[in-house]
Amino acid sequence: MSSFFLAAKSILPLFLVILTGIGMARIKAVNREWVDVLNKYALWIGLPSLIFVALIRLDFRFGEYSSLILCNSIYLIVCVLLAFPASWLFKTSQRTKRTLFLLLGFGNISYLGIPLISSALGSEALGSAIILSAVYPVWMFSLAIVLIEVTGHEKVHFMMILKKLATNPLLISVLLGIIASWLKIPVQGTIIKMFDLFGQSVTAVVLFSLGIFLGTQELGSRKEWWPVLGLSMVILIMLPGIFYFLAKGSGMTTLQFRTSILDAAMPMGLTAYAMTEQYRLNALLTGRLVILSTLLAVIILPAWIVFTS
Repeated sequence: MSSFFLAAKSILPLFLVILTGIGMARIKAVNREWVDVLNKYALWIGLPSLIFVALIRLDFRFGEYSSLILCNSIYLIVCVLLAFPASWLFKTSQRTKRTLFLLLGFGNISYLGIPLISSALGSEALGSAIILSAVYPVWMFSLAIVLIEVTGHEKVHFMMILKKLATNPLLISVLLGIIASWLKIPVQGTIIKMFDLFGQSVTAVVLFSLGIFLGTQELGSRKEWWPVLGLSMVILIMLPGIFYFLAKGSGMTTLQFRTSILDAAMPMGLTAYAMTEQYRLNALLTGRLVILSTLLAVIILPAWIVFTS
């Protein structure tokens, strides 16, 4: 029990920042427009800076991360494809089935995952967390989006998918950071300090933004939340639990394994929510899943930290 409280204590400041955002939204000191502005700052400046600086300080060798990339890619592919049997079993609408392609695998691995893993597992785990922050969007903007378009009435726009991948700031920062690290390209100290300043700011910004988002959502009736609770248990406990047992002998290092499980157990993220809005999917379900899974993560993530130690 003491280990659980120590794990909870290590990530408590992160959730207090989220709680501050919720409180500020509830007293109308901030509004929903802040979320868009803060998220754009995080997506285009803060997180790319954090990722780039961490990678150029990392002695990157592809062989060291091949098991990490392969195991997590297989996990994400399976999670996305689980939407087919899940929608058949629970007889969901076509709209909800298409939404499940995003909900079952893509948690908040960048905005919450990177700061949480760094806080709980130490800076040594930051490299693995950052590599995964590139792996997850690749499968989201390829496999998941292709399935959403194929199973809907839209035409599959492969050029649009490629454009989204090629212009994703997180993927670009990962690529540039890996190239700079691999080729030992020197980066001027003043530039590094500038990126450091941006990177240090991003944790508070994205968590505060998440709090504002949670605080501006309508709650609805209690009955409407039962499916959301069930889905939260699936993405926070069941799927990461299966991944835990199947990936134990995968060849990942202990730190990579723990990072993978924590990322798999992340609550629903805002990127998936934004995609459900864009494709006119079940955004209400996704928004409620963001709220409930994030609140439950306050208890479940410390448990995973202890369980994987």
